[in-house]
Amino acid sequence: MPEDTLLAYAVNIHQTPMQTWGPGYGIFLGKGKFLTAAHVGGRTWFTRPKVTIADHEYPTQVVKEGKLEGTDLTLLAVEENLLPMRLRLRRLRLCDAPPRPGQEVVTVIPEAVVRSHIIAPDRIPLGARRFSTAIVDVAKTGNSGSGVFDVKEKCLLGIMSRKISQKRINQVTKKEENYDVAKYFVPAAEIAAFVPPGTIDTQ
Repeated sequence: MPEDTLLAYAVNIHQTPMQTWGPGYGIFLGKGKFLTAAHVGGRTWFTRPKVTIADHEYPTQVVKEGKLEGTDLTLLAVEENLLPMRLRLRRLRLCDAPPRPGQEVVTVIPEAVVRSHIIAPDRIPLGARRFSTAIVDVAKTGNSGSGVFDVKEKCLLGIMSRKISQKRINQVTKKEENYDVAKYFVPAAEIAAFVPPGTIDTQ
């Protein structure tokens, strides 16, 4: 499918040593810059995150680090001449229009592109409505740091941040359990405000 072309932008993010919960994800923006969720990179002075492309690890410089409970983004840089030529020539565009309920999207990680759609804020549990940009298909879509792209425009709509859960009664056990109902992503407008000017092409 056409959105498979977006796979080239997806990378893994490894802490040093490798995090026990498995590889994190990130998205190549262009000009040697990579964006991930802040909690994937962790406290970067300690975790020394690396960008991993096709099993090759690249050391990074931290351009800007956010926080999980603030803006859940971290911007990393890799020396551009170290990157594969197929990546150096690419540039990513942020979506101009805000996310809208029902909008078709794909989440992108190095292994897969998965279709989903944005849900209306009123479908998000009351206690989590500050996370108003969310998608469904929790089990199948990319996890923290993966890219959320508009299907038609192929622009970056956001970076995946966290699962949104809701307590429900299990009808079999009659016990209260947590169920994942959606995934929040940091929207393009927040990305644009977070990254330094000139990081992302506006065209």
